[in-house]
Amino acid sequence: MKDFFYGIADFFVNYGFAPYDALRAMELENWWTANVFSWLFIIIGFVAFGYWMKQLQIFNDNNEEDKSISAHSFL
Repeated sequence: MKDFFYGIADFFVNYGFAPYDALRAMELENWWTANVFSWLFIIIGFVAFGYWMKQLQIFNDNNEEDKSISAHSFL
C-alpha cells in the first residue's frame, strides 16, 4: 500500500507539476512571457463573470424568481 502512495507522489513530482516547473524556469528568463498565462486566466475569469451577470439580469428582468418573504422555509 505504501508503494501506491509513493507512486502517486512520483507521478506528481516528475510529471504532474512539469508545466509549473517550466513556468518557474521561464520566469527567470522573461517575466512577461511567464505571466501571460496568469493574465489569460484573469481575462477568462472576467469574461465568465460578465456572462454570468448578464444571464442573471435576463432572469431578473423576466421576474422568474419568487422574491416574497416566505419564498424560503428558513426565512
